[in-house]
Amino acid sequence: MLSRRLQPKGFAFASISKAQVPSIASHRALAHVANLEDIPNEEDKPFSVPISDDSFETYHFDPPPYSLETTKKQLKHLYHDMSMIRRMETVADSLYKDRKIRGFCHLSTGQEAVAVGIEHAITRNDKLITAYRSHGFTLMRGATVKSIIAELLGRQDGISFGKGGSMHMFCESFFGGNGIVGASVPLGAGIAFAQQFNDKQNVTINLFGDGAANQGQVHEAFNLAKLWSLPVIFGCENNRYGMGTSAERASAMTDYYKRGQYIPGLRVNGMDVLAVLAAVRHGKEYVQAGKGPLLYEYATYRFAGHSMSDPGTAYRSRDELKTERAKDPISSFRDKLIDWGVFTEDQAKGIDRSVREVIHKEVTEAEKSPEPELKAEVLFQDIYVRGSEPNQRRGRTIDETYYSR
Repeated sequence: MLSRRLQPKGFAFASISKAQVPSIASHRALAHVANLEDIPNEEDKPFSVPISDDSFETYHFDPPPYSLETTKKQLKHLYHDMSMIRRMETVADSLYKDRKIRGFCHLSTGQEAVAVGIEHAITRNDKLITAYRSHGFTLMRGATVKSIIAELLGRQDGISFGKGGSMHMFCESFFGGNGIVGASVPLGAGIAFAQQFNDKQNVTINLFGDGAANQGQVHEAFNLAKLWSLPVIFGCENNRYGMGTSAERASAMTDYYKRGQYIPGLRVNGMDVLAVLAAVRHGKEYVQAGKGPLLYEYATYRFAGHSMSDPGTAYRSRDELKTERAKDPISSFRDKLIDWGVFTEDQAKGIDRSVREVIHKEVTEAEKSPEPELKAEVLFQDIYVRGSEPNQRRGRTIDETYYSR
């Protein structure tokens, strides 16, 4: 087993000397620079790219390989997907400020590498559940930009027909978007139990934030998952702040990947999409082998505030924001792909232009979508399986009880 010790705060993934890790330093000549001669011209021909030495820290768990087999096509797809999420969130920000989106709205700007890296490591038969910062995961699980933006706008074409909003979006193999802090974790354990019970050879990706890490229900779910060897990868998206409270002020121990105690853990550089992809691919193999659950921590950062009502500047300095923005997962990955010759700068601009066009088209259609009809039949739709609705549904008072025709 290899275990690494990183800087305890701020997630500045420190470089590790040869004296500290001689077994790695001797063979990791490609840590930061790919061998361009090994990169094929064909889009679908596999080749290996390096993963930085300081991408992982382990807890009773062997690290993933420090190289990743991929293709030019997949690398471009990773960049495209992160750009789609970023652009979609930027538009959501503008629509909220124009007062077209109301209520809660939690953006994931800066955290795109986590959602995209995870999705490219699993299949659509695997299950995923997360907390309320869910727009990027919803898109990656198969939703359209139109359905997500329409939902934020409260329109009929929304993924939850305009009645769920930012925190309640669902699609095939994706169980939300959950508004109650920490509630996604025991629900995800239940999903993993169902997979195990039905002999499905899949995994459940079960995500929560650092602000939920101290919830009792989280640790209760850890206990049952380990007791029953459930096929689940728990994942703490640690963006360093629970609302406006830093992780250090909220948690006596901020190594969240160790908080499973009896569950092996891994801290991942969540600002590097390749590190996330390699880590989840590695973890999935472990879980599918029947070895039980894992606990991951994705060290990431949100550039915006906790929600649209939070400017995100009162509890963190401008210098901190500037430093973290320099680690932008999209621009850093873009520069890496240009250096490797995966695409040129002009081709990257072409992808960016295509993303903007798609987002503009989808958002325009979403804004044209009608609002749900204001009547009881519409209000109670989708609460029950069609045909199983009760004859009456109670309102706030007896006088508000709704009776079916």
